Amino acid sequence: MSRTVSERSIHAHEATLTSRVRRALEGVRVPGPAPLAGAALLCLLIGLLFLALQVRAIFSAQLQQEYVGLVLEAVERADTARAAASSLQDTPAADSQHRAAYREARIELSARLAALHALIASSPMAAPVLPAAVLSPATALGEASSALDSAYAYWRTERDRTSADVRARILSVSHTLIALSAIVFGVLITALGMYAKRNRQLLGISNEFEQASLHDPMTGLPNRRKLFSALEEAANALEGGSARIAVLYIDLDGFKRVNDTHGHRIGDEFLIAVSRRFHQVMRGSDLVARIGGDEFALLVREFSSDGELAAIAQRIIACVHETDAQMGLSIVRASVGIASFPDRVSDYWRLVAAADDTMYTVKRNGKNGYAFASASA
Repeated sequence: MSRTVSERSIHAHEATLTSRVRRALEGVRVPGPAPLAGAALLCLLIGLLFLALQVRAIFSAQLQQEYVGLVLEAVERADTARAAASSLQDTPAADSQHRAAYREARIELSARLAALHALIASSPMAAPVLPAAVLSPATALGEASSALDSAYAYWRTERDRTSADVRARILSVSHTLIALSAIVFGVLITALGMYAKRNRQLLGISNEFEQASLHDPMTGLPNRRKLFSALEEAANALEGGSARIAVLYIDLDGFKRVNDTHGHRIGDEFLIAVSRRFHQVMRGSDLVARIGGDEFALLVREFSSDGELAAIAQRIIACVHETDAQMGLSIVRASVGIASFPDRVSDYWRLVAAADDTMYTVKRNGKNGYAFASASA
């Protein structure tokens, strides 16, 4: 029996798998969410800074509004005092009572104008002050009236300006908040999409590794690990009664001569070709695995009789013979050992070993045939 394996071919297939995994990993290393999060954080910081400046400007504008309101109230009070003084200005000189009221009205107007002047002079923003002449109690009422009209017009304009500024800044803040919300939402959606894509890629890589760990790299057939996993599942699925499972252990007689005579490349081509034939002739419920070198095993999950197993063994032997004839070698044949559970082997874990031992019996008895394991196996 030959157990020679072409290390060069296996290494080539392993290199191919490694290359595929490396490319997959490189595919995973797409720009992750970190750069996107950094850019979004920068935008958020800029937006928050802009919001802070706008809020500060809004508070400042509101304070200006309040100050403008105070000035306009002072102007209205001064204008009320002016109107009172104007109503008493034409009082006859003989009417001492009205003349006294006029003087008090002028003093009140002068006090109101002085208070207005002091308020305007302490304004946090540049503003025209009242003419010094109107602050005197002896100033003409016409001059006071003109000064008050100018002050009222100016501060009313300031009130309208500050109100418009506050409205504009509030609108700007609302637009900024909408933009920041859109950025945050977009970043979250994009990050979720990137993580989902990365998870799909990692899942694909995981599946590829699992596939590689359960299959022979050269022939693509399930390997020993996959065979024993399927064997355990099949044994656990048995419901008793007449249900049975079987393993056919296959060794290629004369395969070492192929490697020695024709080289490992031809040997590898033969293994690949015969593996394809095995896969073509086996039933859908069965599983054929490459154990190693030139040895294979076929798990039969259900069968009705030993005759059915014998027919399967004959098809396997025919596959080897046909492959050998197709490649013009006239060297390779097959020896097949058959073991079944639970009638011939009481422990399904020993099925492969029992079939292997039976295969050796076939080889000792002339090769190129099959045999059943004894009931005591």
